[in-house]
Amino acid sequence: MISVSSLGKWYGDQTLFTGVSFQLNRGERYGLIGANGSGKTTLLNILAGDLEPSEGSVSTPKQLKLGVLRQDQFIFDEAEILGVAMMGNPELWEALAEKEEMLASDDAFDADRFFQLEETIERHDGYAAESRAAEILEGLGLPTEVHRRPMSTLSGGFKLRVLLAQALAGSPDVLLLDEPTNHLDILSIRWLEKFLRDFAGPVVVISHDHRFLDNISTHILDVDYQTVTLYRGNYDDFLRGKESERERREKEIASREKEIAHHQQFVDRFRAKASKARQAQSKLRLIEKKADSLEALPVSSRRYPRFRFEPRRHSGREVLRIEGVRKAFGDNEVLHGVDLTVNRGDRMAIMGPNGIGKSTLLKIVMGELDADAGETEWGYETHPGYFAQDHQEQFESPDHTAQDWISGFCPGRTIGYIRGELGRVLFSGDEAEKKLEALSGGEAARLVFCRLAIERPNVLVLDEPTNHLDLESIEALVEALLEFDGTLIFVSHDRWFVSRLANRIVEISTEGIRDYQGSYEAYVHECGDDHLDVDTVVLKARTQKREKKGSSGEESKSGDADRSRELAGRRNEVMARIETAESRIESIESVFADPEFYEGAAAEEVRVLESERNALLAEVEDLVAEWEQIEEELERLSSDG
Repeated sequence: MISVSSLGKWYGDQTLFTGVSFQLNRGERYGLIGANGSGKTTLLNILAGDLEPSEGSVSTPKQLKLGVLRQDQFIFDEAEILGVAMMGNPELWEALAEKEEMLASDDAFDADRFFQLEETIERHDGYAAESRAAEILEGLGLPTEVHRRPMSTLSGGFKLRVLLAQALAGSPDVLLLDEPTNHLDILSIRWLEKFLRDFAGPVVVISHDHRFLDNISTHILDVDYQTVTLYRGNYDDFLRGKESERERREKEIASREKEIAHHQQFVDRFRAKASKARQAQSKLRLIEKKADSLEALPVSSRRYPRFRFEPRRHSGREVLRIEGVRKAFGDNEVLHGVDLTVNRGDRMAIMGPNGIGKSTLLKIVMGELDADAGETEWGYETHPGYFAQDHQEQFESPDHTAQDWISGFCPGRTIGYIRGELGRVLFSGDEAEKKLEALSGGEAARLVFCRLAIERPNVLVLDEPTNHLDLESIEALVEALLEFDGTLIFVSHDRWFVSRLANRIVEISTEGIRDYQGSYEAYVHECGDDHLDVDTVVLKARTQKREKKGSSGEESKSGDADRSRELAGRRNEVMARIETAESRIESIESVFADPEFYEGAAAEEVRVLESERNALLAEVEDLVAEWEQIEEELERLSSDG
C-alpha cells in the first residue's frame, strides 16, 4: 500500500539513514525500533507526510486515510472527549458538526447543503461513528461517564489515550503510532494488541515494550547503521536474526582478513627474489583488490548503559510490614485496608489497572504520602532507594547540570569518580553538562538510576521504571536487577519486564489484593486464563453490573428454570423492540435520502425527524446491550444445568 524507495534523511553532516527501500503491505504490522536519536520518529513523520525526506520518495495511493498518533496533548483542551476521538475522521466530523449547526440555527434552511452533508455522513457510516469511538475510548480505559467532559479534566496520560483513540476511531487504512503504549495499563495494552491484530491495513508502531512488540509484530523495521533493515517476524525473531547476520558478516570478514594475511606472507617472503618477483607482484595486486572490497562492519547506533546496584549491607529478614493501610481522595477510596509483609529477597511486582492505588501505596511506604488509616514499618537495617514515576520532580534546581545533581549525592568524591558513574549511564563528555530541565524522559530516568547506584540501597522501590527508557536501557536494567542481591518492590505494566524479574505477584483490583508467591507466568497459569485479558475483564464487569441491577430490582426467582423462562420472554420483547426501532430508523433515513424531501421541508420538520432518529439509535444501542446480557445469562444457566 505504501512504497518507500531510496529514502534518506540528514541534518547538516548528521546522516540518520540513507538508501532505505521497503513496502508496507495490507494486514502486516511493523515494529519500528532503534536507539534514541537514530531517526525512528523522523521516519514515521516522513511516512505520515509531515516531513520531507532529503532524498528518495514515499509513494502513497490517493484517498488513503492515515491514522496517526500525535503527541500534542493540549491542542484540544476545551473540546469534548468523545468529540476529540471522533475527529480522527475530519471529513465526517466536520459534516456532523455543520449539520448540528444547521439544525440548531434559526436561519433559512439550505436543503441542498443538508442533503450533501447527509450523503457524506452515510458514506462514512457516520451514525455508527459515535458508538465506535465510545467503544475505543472504553477499551483504552476511559469509562462512559467521562466521554462528555472536556479534555482539560484529564491528566496528561489520559489525554494521550484520547489522542490514540482519535487515531484508531477514524476508520483509517493505515496506522502510524509513536509509542502508543506510553501511559497505558496492562488491560489497555491487551485491548490495543487485539485491536491491532484485527486491523486490516498496515500498522507501523514505535514501542519500547518488548512483549507488546512480540505480540503484534509480523515484521521489524530496524533503524541502525544509518539505514533501515526489514526483518520478518516479531522482536524475538529480530534479535536472533540480527545477531546471526552480524556473526555471519564477522566470520566473512575474518576469513578474508586471514586470506589477505596469507598472501601478504608470500609477498614479504619472496618480494626480493628475482625468480618470485612476478608472483609476488601478482599477489600484491590481489591483496589490494581484496582489501578494497573488504568493508569494515559499521558501528551500531545502539548504546547500552551499564546499570549497577550493589547493596551496602544485607537487611533483616523482614523488610517491610504493611497493616490495614487505607487511602481515599475525596469520595474515591483507592486502598481498602492493605496487609502485606515483604521479606528479604522478594522481587515483588505490584500490578493492576491505572487508578487502582499502586503508586499511592508506594508513596505511602516511602513516606511521600500519609495514609488515612493503618501503618507501615521498615525492618531492621533496611535502606530503601526510591524511583518515583514522576522522578523529574526530584530535580529541585532544573538549571543545574546532570553532573551538579549527581555530585550532591557523593560529597568528597573526586570529579573522576563522578564522571565515571555518569559515563556508566551514557552521560559522557559534554552530555554530563546537560541542564536538568533539558533532559529527555529517558535521560532523566538514567540519571536517577545513577543516583541509586551511588546510594547503594538494599531495597529498591521502583514505580514504572521502564516508562521512558528505550529497549536497550530496559534490557540493561533487567540484567542489573537480576544481579541485585537485595529486595525489589516495583510497579510495572511491562509484562516482559515483570516476567523476567518477579518471584512474587501482588495484584490490586476492586475486589481486593491477590498475593501470589511465584513468577508472572506461573501466576497467569494459576488463574486458569490470562485474567488480564481485556475481554475477560469486560465480561466480568458486565456480569457484575447485571448482578447489581438484579439485586436492586425484583427478588430473583427460586429456580433456574423459572429464571430461564423469564429471560427468554424478556429476550423476545427486546428483539421485537429492536426490530420496530430499526424499521422506523430505516423509514426516516429513506426520507432523508430523497432529494425532493428537502425542497418542501421546513427546518423544524427536519429537526424533529433528526431528533427522533438519534433517540431511536440510542434506544437500539441500549436494547442490543441488554440482549447480549440476556444471552450471556441464558448461556450460563444452561451450562450450570
